Amino acid sequence: QVQLVESGGGLVQPGGSLKLSCTVSGSIFSYNPIGWYRQAPGKERELVASIFRAGYTNYADSVKGRFTISRDTAKNTVYLQMNSLKPEDTAVYYCSANLPYGRQYWSQGTQVTVSS
Repeated sequence: QVQLVESGGGLVQPGGSLKLSCTVSGSIFSYNPIGWYRQAPGKERELVASIFRAGYTNYADSVKGRFTISRDTAKNTVYLQMNSLKPEDTAVYYCSANLPYGRQYWSQGTQVTVSS
């Protein structure tokens, strides 16, 4: 059974930083890609960043230069380092892992609130 365990959300002031973690069951190389999504109240879920099996990454324009997705293959964990946070980054953040044939799995979600 595929499981994604997420941690690291919280409350931070504008300009601050947070780091999210997502540990996947089994080998991290089984999934392609693993991504971070977010959903703000009243808005659709959007892709924030993703990392592919080969290691290359992509980012939403709104977070480029501020967020970094990375992985620790020994720990089967993907991270999202979020710097220079803005109030508009406030959302529930989800980790998602993809297997072949359209199978997509989600973490439980963690709240990130950017407010003074």
